[in-house]
Amino acid sequence: MRYRKSVIVLFIITATFGFTQCNKDNPKHPHKPDPEVVNDGKQIFRFDTFGDEDFWSGLLHIDKAIAGTVNGGFGPGVSPKAALDAGLKVDAEALPPDVVAAIKSGALKLDDPATTLALLKLNAVVGMKGTFNDNGSLKAIGITCAVCHSTVDNSFSQGIGKRLDGWPNRDLNVGGIISLTDNAQPIASMLHVDETTLRSVLGAWGPGKFAAVLFMDGKALRPDGKVAANLIPAAFGLKNVALTTYTGWGDISYWNSFVGNLEMHGKGTFRDDRLNDPVKYPIAVENSFWNVSNTPDLITSKLPALRAYQHSIPVPDPPAMSYDKSAANRGGKLFYSKAKCYTCHTPELYSIPEYQLRSAGEIGIDDFDAKRSPTGKYRTTPLAGLFTRAKGGFYHDGRYPTLLDVVNHYNDHLQLKLTNSEKTDLVDYLKSL
Repeated sequence: MRYRKSVIVLFIITATFGFTQCNKDNPKHPHKPDPEVVNDGKQIFRFDTFGDEDFWSGLLHIDKAIAGTVNGGFGPGVSPKAALDAGLKVDAEALPPDVVAAIKSGALKLDDPATTLALLKLNAVVGMKGTFNDNGSLKAIGITCAVCHSTVDNSFSQGIGKRLDGWPNRDLNVGGIISLTDNAQPIASMLHVDETTLRSVLGAWGPGKFAAVLFMDGKALRPDGKVAANLIPAAFGLKNVALTTYTGWGDISYWNSFVGNLEMHGKGTFRDDRLNDPVKYPIAVENSFWNVSNTPDLITSKLPALRAYQHSIPVPDPPAMSYDKSAANRGGKLFYSKAKCYTCHTPELYSIPEYQLRSAGEIGIDDFDAKRSPTGKYRTTPLAGLFTRAKGGFYHDGRYPTLLDVVNHYNDHLQLKLTNSEKTDLVDYLKSL
């Protein structure tokens, strides 16, 4: 018998977004969000840049880097092949039949930056929004929530397919995309490093990772010398989860505002007095990131709809052949008995947010990332749909390459004395959720 996956929480620190109930309910069904609000949120999630073009194009000139010299920019440009290699995805459902035919026949070249511009005009590049001049040249580029928190099913070809909103894009090389800029010095100056050091750090992130708190505290490396970047999280199955981020900074509207204003660099209003700490968050204080105000505010009014859509994204079921069902049944029994997983990952979500936080000592890891958070602890992360987060490893920073590594960690830390067969059964159970 499979256990209910929608209510299980696991201490594999692998998600950054926790969500609460939408403010605007459907009057006919008080417990269901208004479908129109959900659809509005879907459009915001997929296509709204919150006015961040001033950063990505005005400051970093990423639009010019994509276009290339031949198309009015600089450098070689970014072809669809290069974009796919950087982890960007293409929405096959946005492609008209003639474009599909041209790609299949080879008439539309995937090694030509001009093709990337054509895809941007179709709103087909997941999470990237282009605006164009009257003459057809690229005017500006912005990013949306979907660039990190959507992928595709590869049904057309690798990197091209139907959208999978809420799935983490563990192929996305965020550092590599930022590094396309010809104007990195302003970011380097903000972090008090030279441009060479900045580009080295960006290159060290690798696919599927981003260092959000770097732009608050300036810490690019962990004490052990490894890069301080965390895995891109999922954005599904978190409707009843009170706290967001690996270390529980706040609820979904808080974190959407944080990201929209401080990471995407959109134009909104954001305030968090906890960031007004020159010792803990010197970069945030120097740049007034703790108190952001823009007129007009292009973010705040959209947060309820965005939250409603994120809450509506279903947890995906694992592929049928991706785990052994008999082993998963045995592993489920272990989950609630000898393995003691249930002591933290209960069949009911905690109703008090603080109960979702655990000290580093409780889970047997270092407290580096916990101390970077206002909470000083780690959040218990939802387990459902774990298979979508397998690429890049587990925990917030991917320190455990496989689920078996996670099980071995807890077996040692909690002295569970699991046999090898019990460990593999537990892994199959986790894969089944």
